[in-house]
Amino acid sequence: MTSYKMVICDFDGTLADSAPWFMQTLNQLADRHGFRKVSDQEIEMLRGKSNREIIRYLGVRFWQMPAIAREMRKRSAEAANSIRLFDGVPELLNSLKANGLRTAIVSSNGEDTVRRVLGNTASLVDHYACGASLFGKAAKFRSVGRQLRLKPGAILAVGDEGRDVEAAHQAGFASAAVTWGYATEDALRQCSPTFVVNTVAELAALLHAPMTVPS
Repeated sequence: MTSYKMVICDFDGTLADSAPWFMQTLNQLADRHGFRKVSDQEIEMLRGKSNREIIRYLGVRFWQMPAIAREMRKRSAEAANSIRLFDGVPELLNSLKANGLRTAIVSSNGEDTVRRVLGNTASLVDHYACGASLFGKAAKFRSVGRQLRLKPGAILAVGDEGRDVEAAHQAGFASAAVTWGYATEDALRQCSPTFVVNTVAELAALLHAPMTVPS
């Protein structure tokens, strides 16, 4: 039995395969907000950079970020019906629930959008803390822990970007960096996550929550 009582998951790039939509939308916003558009080759290069390095490369000013985030959330809500979960995610959430682990989603995306993409599996998530700022996840993490009266050592934070790992460090949580999302494995390892996992099934095994996947 795992020692963790709760799993806090990032959403985009961790549970939802939204990267193609995100990159297309980012270039659309570039014209509106005056930052740099990126090619497919640049996107691949940026996957190996930290979030702060990406922001500098794009030429985004920090004062612009709240407005960009608001517009991104609005467009994500409009596109929710076209965004899909990664294979195995519904089975993972079911297995966590069946094995008595509580789950939370902490995301910069909007809660309504997250619930719509999750569909019927939304009810398997115990707590939502959405609308986090780009570098505001640590505060959301700590808030979830306090609300649910859990010690930091009882929580595992799961995400696909360096900022997810950094937020877990700041909150005192263990972290699992997943390699199927936005950042490269090398970039994630530079942030010193507690675990690096390569598949959804591997994450389930880490939590001793074996999945039953339909054939």
